[in-house]
Amino acid sequence: MAVEQVASGSAIAGGASMGGSAVSGAVDAGRRRGAGLLTQRGVGFVAMLAMLMSFGSMSVDMYLPAMPQIARDLGVTQAGVESSLTAFFLAFGLCQLFWGPLGDRFGRRGPILVGILLYLAGSAGCAAAQDITTLSLCRAIQAAGAGAAPVLARAMVRDVFDRDRAASVFSMMMLVMGIAPMAAPLLGGQVLAYLDWRAIFWVQAGFGLVAMVGLISQHETLNPALRARSNGLAQLRSYGQLMISGRFLGYALTSAMIYGGMFAYIAGTPFVYIDYFQVPARLYGLLFGLNIVGMIIVNMINSRLVLRLGTDRLLAWGSACIALFGIGLAIAGHTGAGGLWGIVAGLFLFMAFTGLIGANATAGALASYPHMAGTASALMGSTQFVTGAVVGTLVGWLADGTPWPMAAIIGGVGVLGFVFNRLLIR
Repeated sequence: MAVEQVASGSAIAGGASMGGSAVSGAVDAGRRRGAGLLTQRGVGFVAMLAMLMSFGSMSVDMYLPAMPQIARDLGVTQAGVESSLTAFFLAFGLCQLFWGPLGDRFGRRGPILVGILLYLAGSAGCAAAQDITTLSLCRAIQAAGAGAAPVLARAMVRDVFDRDRAASVFSMMMLVMGIAPMAAPLLGGQVLAYLDWRAIFWVQAGFGLVAMVGLISQHETLNPALRARSNGLAQLRSYGQLMISGRFLGYALTSAMIYGGMFAYIAGTPFVYIDYFQVPARLYGLLFGLNIVGMIIVNMINSRLVLRLGTDRLLAWGSACIALFGIGLAIAGHTGAGGLWGIVAGLFLFMAFTGLIGANATAGALASYPHMAGTASALMGSTQFVTGAVVGTLVGWLADGTPWPMAAIIGGVGVLGFVFNRLLIR
């Protein structure tokens, strides 16, 4: 579907109105400015965006190998330590609803910088926590700040490119940011080998400082002529407009179900691999990284095919594959077929083909609303991470010491993603 143009006299994010030609000129000017920035700063710009997109991965994946140790140290169960993960997912998702409109009104860089400062404070609190309640609270603070980075990084890409080109750029970014989820658990495992789990949060604070320096070195991408001039009520109406759009919901819910499967994997595999299959914590990152390699490969394929085949077709193929592989994983988890390697293979296929979902769903969702890309990105991100929080909680509640609950949940959300894609995206 072609990108919807802003009609003459339409509101920008529910705010100031202007003639269609003026809006079109401002959009073109903003894109030329963004394209020039990308040409001038190419690698640095994409690397900075990838780092901003990696805040979630670095904040979650690095401490996964430490979860059993945290449970023992703080005297809580698997479900108890997973409450800190749920707190992160909820705050990360819900606070994106706040950061997105701020980015549409004040530009992208300022709100991200404020968010990183909040992230640094939360990281320090996590490192000092003496009980699971304090840890969960500080994880929520950390997540509230971290949420600004990816939601506005996605909007920065939309400031510059149209839909299919944005999907290609998102795929390239995911290749770069694929280093984070691959390196984070390995780094976390190495930290545990020499220090304790608290040191992991100081390493995360260091990542936040590096990201801040990278952001300061880049220019603003949102043209001042396109900034929203709306009040809070108008922003709520913007969210309402998105929530009654069938196509937007189709993209958002398809992506959210896949994120639900990914978070079930994140919440479940530390205990499935380390406790059930007795994989050493220092080797957990290798199994985790294997799936990231699969995601990188499929993202490379997507980046090359999307300009020729389009986002919607590749998204449909991806949702079908995810449903099929999710069902296969559920069967392996229930029957025990293949043991550890049956689970590893099922997760590899499921995770790899998310590479056909994330970039295409994001580009499709934002393409319809270029005049409020930050708001649309926020609602989409919030939907993804709230779904992840719910699914991660289910994994903890249903845990029985075997891979079955995790595998069954992943299979279920994979099927739901396929259903939403077929029903809502036409």
